Amino acid sequence: MNMDIIKPSILAGFMELLPKEQEIFNDIVDKITAVYKNNGCMAIDTPIIEKAEVLLAKNGGETEKQVYSFQKGKNNLALRFDLTVPFARYVAQYYNELTFPFRRYQLGKVYRGERNQKGRYREFYQCDVDVIGKDKLSINNDAWVISLADKAFKEIGLLDYQFQVSNRKVLKGILIEQEIENVTEIMILIDKYDKIDKKSFEDQITNIIGQEKSKYLNNILDIQGSNEEILAGLTKLQIKNEYFLEGINELRQVKAMLEHLDVASERFRINLKIIRGLDYYTGTVFETILIGNESYGSICSGGRYDNLAGSYTENLLPGVGISIGITRLFFVLKEIGFIGNYRIKNKLDYIIIPIGETLDYCMEVTKYLEKKGFGVTVYFEDNPLKKKMNYANKLGVEKVILIGEDERLNNEIKIKDMMSGDERKIEYRLL
Repeated sequence: MNMDIIKPSILAGFMELLPKEQEIFNDIVDKITAVYKNNGCMAIDTPIIEKAEVLLAKNGGETEKQVYSFQKGKNNLALRFDLTVPFARYVAQYYNELTFPFRRYQLGKVYRGERNQKGRYREFYQCDVDVIGKDKLSINNDAWVISLADKAFKEIGLLDYQFQVSNRKVLKGILIEQEIENVTEIMILIDKYDKIDKKSFEDQITNIIGQEKSKYLNNILDIQGSNEEILAGLTKLQIKNEYFLEGINELRQVKAMLEHLDVASERFRINLKIIRGLDYYTGTVFETILIGNESYGSICSGGRYDNLAGSYTENLLPGVGISIGITRLFFVLKEIGFIGNYRIKNKLDYIIIPIGETLDYCMEVTKYLEKKGFGVTVYFEDNPLKKKMNYANKLGVEKVILIGEDERLNNEIKIKDMMSGDERKIEYRLL
């Protein structure tokens, strides 16, 4: 036994898939990106490695702790932790060469040194759509990016999901109206609302702002009902703060545009407890839950950022984006049984199996089928026929072409249907 053999394994927090699941993963990605392409988004890509000073220009604290950074020579480098910050750098860098509003989509791997736990990955694919404007950007874009995710989920056959939508200005206005100074601390705590029990949340809020203000804030966060009823309940508070009023107005506009974009009313819900942890969001924010499987958390999120590129340019570049964590989404869909029922068409139409010395004829048939647009391959290995057929069966190929000496002499092929077991001989040019 060779004692120098290293056991093959990967690091915790990374995902690898076997071929059949990878095919499903790729099909999901293809369908999502097709929606983005068909709705006017342009593809871009950015480097996985960025200058640390660029990547962390607007971030610190918990975000910086999760970033993979290293030094190469005199350069401080970091692996991108999302696609939005590199996108802001990209737009600032190519400002004079882009047409605004600039709508882009991007698929790529990102890296976060998160605590290892089930369903959380340190390397994972994100698929983002962002719209960025020059000086200004219509609030309608906030609804538009949500509607793209809605179309994408429908395209892959996902039905039981709901967008949870809020606006940071609403809560900011409430906190200012109540003369609460610890705005950031409160925002961070509300962002963790679903991760801690209600009593613990209330106790922590009370410790920060006192019992009276805590009760007032909790009553607002607990407003229930339809989207219109929630907006009506917030309006009844008669808060005059400009942030609050602007946030309510923007929520109403997003709601109206989502309806115009045919996002069903049950597909989105106003929820003031949605904050989003990253501090570059300034207005609309949203997360997406799976109805009946809320414990898995958000599978898709994003929001409005009014000046994310401010660290790279003096130009004002407001934007809004939505991100699907494809790797995490795939994990969750697998956990709930969705992937087990996911069906894709095998792109391999035929596998040709030579029997005897018929390889030259097999290649002639192969080239003909390829020109006709069929997916086709040849089994080259010298094995018993049973093993060849078993190989085709494991690949899930529906039709096998068997070519022996008789078929070669008669300029024919024998087609075996792997589902029914039926066989038939035809002249191959009839396919």
